[in-house]
Amino acid sequence: MPGSGSELFISDLHLSAHEPATVAHFLQFLEGPARQAARLTILGDLFDYWPGDDDLADPFNSRIATALHALADHGVAIDLMVGNRDFLIGNTFAATAGVTLLLDPTVREIGGIKTLLTHGDTLCTDDADYQRFRAQVRSPEWQAQFLARPLAERKREIETLRARSEAEKRSKPQEIMDANANAVVAALCRHQADAMIHGHTHRQGCHTHGTGTRWVLGDWHADKASVLACAANGWRWLAAD
Repeated sequence: MPGSGSELFISDLHLSAHEPATVAHFLQFLEGPARQAARLTILGDLFDYWPGDDDLADPFNSRIATALHALADHGVAIDLMVGNRDFLIGNTFAATAGVTLLLDPTVREIGGIKTLLTHGDTLCTDDADYQRFRAQVRSPEWQAQFLARPLAERKREIETLRARSEAEKRSKPQEIMDANANAVVAALCRHQADAMIHGHTHRQGCHTHGTGTRWVLGDWHADKASVLACAANGWRWLAAD
């Protein structure tokens, strides 16, 4: 179990009412190992999709926000970085869930190590189509126009975009959807960081890039969780059960 001074990092839970076993796994984590940490940082894709903070009225979304706030009330600081699935999370959700929103990227000192935190999708530079799409939907103009549309219409549009994305991924080579090594080194150098933690690719592991170390968070399922525990005596993967 992590000690009281540890920081825990997770990402890519893709929470959805359609995957109750994964949701139960996450809620057990919040009520168990997470309560022994000083801080929990979620590096994107907490939800499978997020159409806007006005969807907090949905019972499922409200349940997740309430569970997070309970952890915050327990004394655990919670930071949340949006991902490629839930980038429309805003200040209303943050206040309701008791979390602090992080910019992507963010640099933090963790156990004396200057660490770059990012969701990870910007590192997948070989996927030019995705990077163009990302630039479009992350623009303030696009988001303002999208959020001005009725909630039900937004949800239908997201389902269409997701179906198209899944179809496109099946035709893409796996390697172009992984982090580009040159992009990783460039990011570490640009931010003068000694380590990096990211998600997005769903490929849990630890990699060395010159003098820098890159920790990749995996995705979550009913029988699988990926949790990185960082403490003064070292960093390690933690069983979340």
